[in-house]
Amino acid sequence: MTPTADTAAHLRALLSQQSCHVMPCCFDALSARIVEQAGCPLTFMSGFSVAAARAGLPDTGLITVTEMLDQGRQLCDAVSIPVIGDGDTGHGNAANVQRTMHQFKQAGFAGIMLEDQVSPKRCGHTGVKEVVARDVAIQRISAAVEARRQGADLVIVARTDARSAFAQSFGERGALDEALWRLKAFAELGADVLFLEAPRSEEEMLRFCNEVPGKRMANMLEGGVTPLLLPDHLGAMGFHLVAYPLTLLASAAFAMRQAVTDLQFGKTPERMLSFSELKALLNFDAYDDAVSKRI
Repeated sequence: MTPTADTAAHLRALLSQQSCHVMPCCFDALSARIVEQAGCPLTFMSGFSVAAARAGLPDTGLITVTEMLDQGRQLCDAVSIPVIGDGDTGHGNAANVQRTMHQFKQAGFAGIMLEDQVSPKRCGHTGVKEVVARDVAIQRISAAVEARRQGADLVIVARTDARSAFAQSFGERGALDEALWRLKAFAELGADVLFLEAPRSEEEMLRFCNEVPGKRMANMLEGGVTPLLLPDHLGAMGFHLVAYPLTLLASAAFAMRQAVTDLQFGKTPERMLSFSELKALLNFDAYDDAVSKRI
């Protein structure tokens, strides 16, 4: 199922709706297809999950942009729903950001997330200590907006980790103030979606929604520092996207570990897809039909 050429337009149409979309995050073609077949209108290719599933590595900047693009091409080709890709820091200076934008567009993504951490970056819920200066952060988003104008038509998700990075030096409120300043600046530059990573309370999330214009994304990480709230509640607060970055990865890892344990004790795992269900997920019937018709 090859994505359509106007995936960014499809994503913008979803964002224009007066609703809050649940966005389970995937890590490969199979997990993306599961998201699509469940009826979700979009998905996000999580950098944390790709690092874990593809290389067994932590989300600390060890995965290269080449590996992310390779994973993304296969993933986007497997589904027809819009996919947002994790662009990390843009992989360098402003010129690198623009090249990353064009590469993500060519890979089939509908959107890209760009953040203001220093490189190498790390998962926002594992103790971010440093972000780039304001002017560098603005240069990154400005470069992305210019690349979009030049033809790399992606929905730009602008993220800040300033809330975590400045907590010790600025204090809790000062760190949030800095994060909101950056998000307002990103919105003024033309970012499509704004993302405050790792707010500590519902009150902080409300400040984000009340003070930052535009479309906003919430990140619901089980075991993370942000309170877990229901999608309806988040929508009422003013969020438009709700990402679940590690739910599929953690669930799959749990199920595989349990299955291995069962096999070691001579048991067939009880909770698994049937062979027929697995074949249906992989479109065996469509393949056989095409072969029988010699297409």
